[in-house]
Amino acid sequence: MNLLLSSQPSVFPHHHESPRQSPQRSQSPFYNMANRKRKADEDGDGDENMSPLNSPAVQPRSIARPSKKVRSNDITGRPLHLPRLLETLDTAQLRTVLERICESHPQIGHEVVTQAPRPSVDAALEVLRRYQDKLNGSIPYGNSSAEYTYYRVKEPLVALIDAIADFTPQFLPPTETQPTKSLDFLDRATKLIHELPDWEPQAYRHHKECAYDDISKAWALVINEAGKRAGGFNLHSDGWDQALSRHNEQSGGRLAGAISAMTSSVGWMGASPDQNSNDQNSILNQLMSGSYGSPVRVGPW
Repeated sequence: MNLLLSSQPSVFPHHHESPRQSPQRSQSPFYNMANRKRKADEDGDGDENMSPLNSPAVQPRSIARPSKKVRSNDITGRPLHLPRLLETLDTAQLRTVLERICESHPQIGHEVVTQAPRPSVDAALEVLRRYQDKLNGSIPYGNSSAEYTYYRVKEPLVALIDAIADFTPQFLPPTETQPTKSLDFLDRATKLIHELPDWEPQAYRHHKECAYDDISKAWALVINEAGKRAGGFNLHSDGWDQALSRHNEQSGGRLAGAISAMTSSVGWMGASPDQNSNDQNSILNQLMSGSYGSPVRVGPW
């Protein structure tokens, strides 16, 4: 029996052995990509670990969004709020509103006067020039009679003169302590008075003559105060004596009061050159020689 058995192993596979596999087919690229993705997920090296959100340096932040203004669905008429209303008003309208409020509430007017900054010379002259422009714009064209012209320009003429009279005390002592600023305003205001119209009938000139009288008194007040400082030396060195002399000449001698004050405050102004050169005791010579205030020698020595 053993001879009948073949020495070759049995052709039947053992039940523990794996069956013979057929040759492998080429796998599709999608299949390989899926295997690689699964492997990356299993190893923990996938794209999730590379995400910036997983980095400890970056923390998610919530963005604050502005709250929406609740609007009513009901549309009805209402007055403007104060800030919007003020945006629609020009300078003249604002001034009018403020004047009415101050008239109705004097305490508010007092606060405005005390809290508002003082006007500069340039600011005051700018206002006066606007009045002057209104006056010049009211003069009729062509050859008109003096009476017709006067009544055409009377209102803006009086407005300009009143404005000059109101602004002038603001630049006088003791309110204004700097004589240079006071004299600067008076010099420029006097030029405006020179430019006021002259009419042949004397009855129509009284506005201009009154303006000259008031400005002359203002000049005298400032000159007297300035003369108390260093003997009025600045009045002469800055040329205010010459400026006043020109104004007086242009006004036809209507600034005589101011000229008298200048002569009293600056003693050498009214003296002739020969007198000034011979008068060794004059204030000007003492100031120029540096002997002003030095002891006076007494006796023959």
